[in-house]
Amino acid sequence: MAVTGLSACGTAATDSGYVSAGGGGSPVTLIPPDKRPTAPILAGTTIDGGTFSTAEAADKVIVLNVWGSWCAPCRKEAADLQAASVETAAVARFVGINTRDPDPAQAKAFNRSFGVTYPSLYDPAGEQVLKLQGQVPPNGIPSTLVIDQQGRIAARIIGETTKLTLVTVVNDVASGK
Repeated sequence: MAVTGLSACGTAATDSGYVSAGGGGSPVTLIPPDKRPTAPILAGTTIDGGTFSTAEAADKVIVLNVWGSWCAPCRKEAADLQAASVETAAVARFVGINTRDPDPAQAKAFNRSFGVTYPSLYDPAGEQVLKLQGQVPPNGIPSTLVIDQQGRIAARIIGETTKLTLVTVVNDVASGK
């Protein structure tokens, strides 16, 4: 599976589906459609006190980003995630999983600081992250999963990501790649 658009930024795709991100970004693992595992349904209370379930966004590509307000790389990637969520809004739904913040006020302050407008599940004990076991390491923060419209994990980014990477991967997954 090729990732179009990334090669112009110093990345190299391999036949295994692994794309190394140039310029200091984290590598992207792309999973071919016939090998994609089913993603678990994540549901719970958001940092704003509402509720959210990934089942609500089943008709779109879902981008799950695991983050914490205490995490320096999360701070660095926040603006790129927000910009990618706006640019891909027609085909994707972004959802954060805020983990290890003892008080949702810290997570809310983070979102206000970085202009993040998409919802985040509040997961102080890491229960939602544990549902992603085998896909996201419990201590791999930030981490991002891209889930296709059939509810399967299509891509994984462990570490900080960029707007270009996210927009490219989301658009590829949305188009069936």
